[in-house]
Amino acid sequence: MAEKLVVIGGVAAGLKAAASARRNNPGAEITVLEKGNLVSYGACGMPYYVAGDVETIQQLMMTPAGAVRNPDFFRNVKNITVLTGTEATAIDRAAKKVVARELTTGAEKVFPYDKLVLATGAVPIKPGLPGVDLGNIHQFWHPRDAEAVREGLAQGRYKRVVIIGAGLVGLEMAEAVKQWDAEVTMVEMRDQILAAALDEEIAGAVAQAVTARGITLLTGEKVVRFQGDSVVRQVVTDKRTLPADLVILAMGVRPNVELARAAGLTIGASGAIAVDERLQTSDPDIYAGGDCAENTHILSGQKLFTPMGSTANKHGRVIGDNICGKPARFRGVLGTMVVKILDMNVGKTGLTEREVKQLGYEYITAMAGGHDRPHYMPGAKLITVKLVADPKTRKLLGAQVFGEGEVAKRVDIAAALLTTGGTLDDLSDLDLSYAPPFNSPIDTVAVAANVVINKLSGKFKGISPQAAKAEREKETTVFLDVRSADECKQLRLAGGEKVRHIPLGELRSRLDELAKNNEIIALCKIGLRGYEAALILEGDHFENVKVLEGGLNAWPYEKDT
Repeated sequence: MAEKLVVIGGVAAGLKAAASARRNNPGAEITVLEKGNLVSYGACGMPYYVAGDVETIQQLMMTPAGAVRNPDFFRNVKNITVLTGTEATAIDRAAKKVVARELTTGAEKVFPYDKLVLATGAVPIKPGLPGVDLGNIHQFWHPRDAEAVREGLAQGRYKRVVIIGAGLVGLEMAEAVKQWDAEVTMVEMRDQILAAALDEEIAGAVAQAVTARGITLLTGEKVVRFQGDSVVRQVVTDKRTLPADLVILAMGVRPNVELARAAGLTIGASGAIAVDERLQTSDPDIYAGGDCAENTHILSGQKLFTPMGSTANKHGRVIGDNICGKPARFRGVLGTMVVKILDMNVGKTGLTEREVKQLGYEYITAMAGGHDRPHYMPGAKLITVKLVADPKTRKLLGAQVFGEGEVAKRVDIAAALLTTGGTLDDLSDLDLSYAPPFNSPIDTVAVAANVVINKLSGKFKGISPQAAKAEREKETTVFLDVRSADECKQLRLAGGEKVRHIPLGELRSRLDELAKNNEIIALCKIGLRGYEAALILEGDHFENVKVLEGGLNAWPYEKDT
């Protein structure tokens, strides 16, 4: 008798597991139960459909060859039965069967299984606030939400858009809506954007770039209610009232584990279904993957809820192998992410400084700025890299990258190194590809590794923007800006008399303008000239000289124009 495999959930992890199992076992009887009417769609592409980058919503459901991934496709091509509009309501583990209900008819069906896969995903967080059910408030979780939002924007009905939450989806939707020339306001209850992914100074620098591009960003502010008639007209926070034609709820998601909990499966500390490295649950015949399953952080070993489409697809592949007796393991996650908002990119992998501090690790950090390719090449853009490392073992612990330039490549380099337990020296020595259209002779992520190495050896005395801000309060601290006069006219550090301007080329002849008993923090646009200035000062026996890491480009606090 053919082995029976039942999969609950027909989007990323579920159908990936089913397809992987089919490749491993051509004779298996595979059934996928999906509550909704759509399957295997690219949910992560929905903001780009709204923006107009993706022409039709159907493209998010197509294979690269243009076939639509629907039940007919899976039946004809993969011999997988996909039942849409079918909600699994109970799991009888003793009898090894799933009870489901056809939503159109209400008829109950029973599906026996030998192996069961739970890919029930996550559900969006909906606040229990007054007026939350008014029209034109969207959770942006299903393609129909994307279609409704794009239609309203295209028709000019949505001119004032309020986005609740400044995480990944919130930022992506801010970019998408901005493409339609609508006014965009983001409201975030925490003190920074991407609070779960970025350190304060990185988030601050990115926030400056976001607001400079015409998006209003309100952090540390809570929504208390929505007002309107049949549709939303206003969003009321604890600080103000915002007019709104459209509200997008981007407040995060929670794992959908109710079916698993009712079946008596173990739920992990993160709130998601507990699984081992084979993605096996507490029942050896039941596996779980995707947004409903718990993940393990590769570095810290902590159990996490980290919903990502990339992770869900990896889960599905591993499950499909293990179900069919081909041992495979999922090593875990690094919290890797990347997001684009207008012409600003930001990414992260591994642990942030905040996280290593919370874990009690000894650590060292450094920031370095540079271009994503030689400055003389057309299209060269600035990026800033922050690294976190263990000063004793010299192992890399995390990386954050932002800028208008190519960010994802640098994040991926760091992610690869973190996965293999690489060190700062490994990162410095990597034989990365180089040609002027693609990269600089020494990649900025390798430059950042060299900065940390030099800090460890005492050759480089850097100071982070956050620490420099605190030092600014001291009477004896002077910020020395060594950029050109023209650069200073365009943008400069706020601080009045505490900021001195001496161009790098004039510094040697004007050293007598600086007091040797002062703390001097040298800065430029990205940090390179600041380092050169520090070397000049140290050569003339200035003893308390530091370099502002990342330069003015990475300064997340007040600036003068």
